Amino acid sequence: MRPPEVAVVAVAALLLVAAAAAAESAAPLPAALRLERAVPHKGVALEELKRRDAARHRVSRRRLLGGVAGVVDFPVEGSANPYMVGLYFTRVKLGNPAKEFFVQIDTGSDILWVTCSPCTGCPTSSGLNIQLESFSPDSSSTSSRITCSDDRCTAALQTGEAVCQTSDSSSSPCGYTFTYGDGSGTSGYYVSDTMFFETVMGNEQTANSSASIVFGCSNSQSGDLTKADRAVDGIFGFGQHQLSVVSQLNSLGVSPKVFSHCLKGSDNGGGILVLGEIVEPGLVYTPLVPSQPHYNLNLESIAVNGQKLSIDSSLFTTSNTQGTIVDSGTTLAYLADGAYDPFVSAIAAAVSPSVRSLVSKGSQCFITSSSVDSSFPTVTLYFMGGVAMTVKPENYLLQQASVDNNVLWCIGWQRNQGQEITILGDLVLKDKIFVYDLANMRMGWADYDCSMSVNVTTSSGKNQYVNTGQFDVNGSARRASYKSLIPAGVVTMLVHMLILGSGSRR
Repeated sequence: MRPPEVAVVAVAALLLVAAAAAAESAAPLPAALRLERAVPHKGVALEELKRRDAARHRVSRRRLLGGVAGVVDFPVEGSANPYMVGLYFTRVKLGNPAKEFFVQIDTGSDILWVTCSPCTGCPTSSGLNIQLESFSPDSSSTSSRITCSDDRCTAALQTGEAVCQTSDSSSSPCGYTFTYGDGSGTSGYYVSDTMFFETVMGNEQTANSSASIVFGCSNSQSGDLTKADRAVDGIFGFGQHQLSVVSQLNSLGVSPKVFSHCLKGSDNGGGILVLGEIVEPGLVYTPLVPSQPHYNLNLESIAVNGQKLSIDSSLFTTSNTQGTIVDSGTTLAYLADGAYDPFVSAIAAAVSPSVRSLVSKGSQCFITSSSVDSSFPTVTLYFMGGVAMTVKPENYLLQQASVDNNVLWCIGWQRNQGQEITILGDLVLKDKIFVYDLANMRMGWADYDCSMSVNVTTSSGKNQYVNTGQFDVNGSARRASYKSLIPAGVVTMLVHMLILGSGSRR
């Protein structure tokens, strides 16, 4: 129920009075400051956001240039801001005639799947102001169902991404069931059909291309996947396994074995996503940990304002229970349990003297009227080979409330309770180029304004570059409008404080 507008004024006035009184008396702030949500918004609450993060921690025509595949470009929509969208997604065209689907960009999983018709438990509307669609294999002239006797199903069985329930493999459908940590999940079957996409050639021209790929047809969803607030048509896994679209298009000679993204951190979001290698000055690379189901990096140490934290480096060693994962399907960031307290303490000790600290519900928060860049320290992550990743305050803080010039910021990195796994989600990935070079088993990054164009090459052995950026596939009328997600006239945003959580959807 929407509270009367007078409640907004009253709460804001109380906060202003409290702030003024505190300034006059110069008395220390209370240990906890309780802020209640006074104005509802269409974004997702942080509790829901963290719980969903936890739930996840599970060519018919080629256009080539001199034998080198072109750059496959996908439009990027969405935002890392949990109060607006809390995820990044793209659009894919599948079937014949082609239909367009919104799918979340997820480097933490491998399979592309979309909602199919009929579907049990699948949402029919979305709080993201997009029109949801469903795929029907029977309505596509180029669609065929994958059976258990298909070699592609056999490969998926070996990686646990397929299930076959009968002994008659010649006719039994190749199915899948993905179950998440909170019991939610999806199940369905694999189909082969045409994917249409935009290819950028070396002559800086774009072309409509297509390829026959295998993807999941979801006919059942449960748990958080049934909720409409952040619903999309499916998930686009950018993992390394054979059935990932990256691997399939590479095996067809359509695209290179490398992809890159640059996710805009502004409220309007968006960004760049290409199957190709972004080449920009300042990119640094570190090896990917081999033989891992996710994109694991060798994190060696963390520094705050140039001072390395006293954390045993063995805490970051990759194993079945430890490691550092880069996952665009996770909204926040999660730090290994043993590293969390030293990290938070170092930040609290390094803030500007004008910043007032407080703890609420276990979260370290701060009140300041100054910019975060001038008031908070820079964090540096050091990876194998002496490679550093700069983490600015905007990459580890979340704005929780604002009253006039006073802003309440809280540390957005969460404790991965009881686990020594670190997950770098969208909060960290935004405003940076990331290159996933699978051919050379390395990952690169650099700080970047993702609203600008980038140089992309399809092969590290070629010097062929194109400028790409904000391509809009056929000017789709289904493009999301993020401004509509914010209630008009809301100046003061009051939210519940963070409650710590853990995990990531896989």
